[in-house]
Amino acid sequence: MQIIYWLLIALMIVGIIGAVVPAIPGSSLILAAIIIWGLVSGSFAAIKIPLIVTILVLLLSVGVDFLASYIGAKQAGASKWGQIGAVVGLVLGILGLLPALPFGGPLLGMLFGPLIGAIIGEFIYRRELWPAVKAGIGIVVGTLVGNLIQGLLAVAAVAVFIVTTWPQVFSG
Repeated sequence: MQIIYWLLIALMIVGIIGAVVPAIPGSSLILAAIIIWGLVSGSFAAIKIPLIVTILVLLLSVGVDFLASYIGAKQAGASKWGQIGAVVGLVLGILGLLPALPFGGPLLGMLFGPLIGAIIGEFIYRRELWPAVKAGIGIVVGTLVGNLIQGLLAVAAVAVFIVTTWPQVFSG
């Protein structure tokens, strides 16, 4: 039973990483691990609180993701073109379709793709370089802040799970 518990904790850690890094499922992995623990342990009463917390975290994460990107874009004066460019840049960066970087691969693509995409999208819309760069930076900063908040929410969900289930697994 303890081996399964530790494997599920490892899955939750991947979920925490996924809450911060795009393209890796985050809170949904944590939720899946909690549900699996409920099935394996045969006690859904033991996972009631972590399940509720994780569902709330999942919902909050979606809201935070949208809101942080929106606020970052709005503060920087970005248009929809910049936001669309950031999404396209993220996808191209993850898939490795940006011009070859000498190191880093898709991880750097996930970081630089949205910035380059937002700048290009904004430049197409405005035809001015400095406002396009400012908007691109605003979108990326908003997204990074949102990812950080999602990571903290994911850590909180895992902490609630461990605090509520640890005594059940390791008592006696």
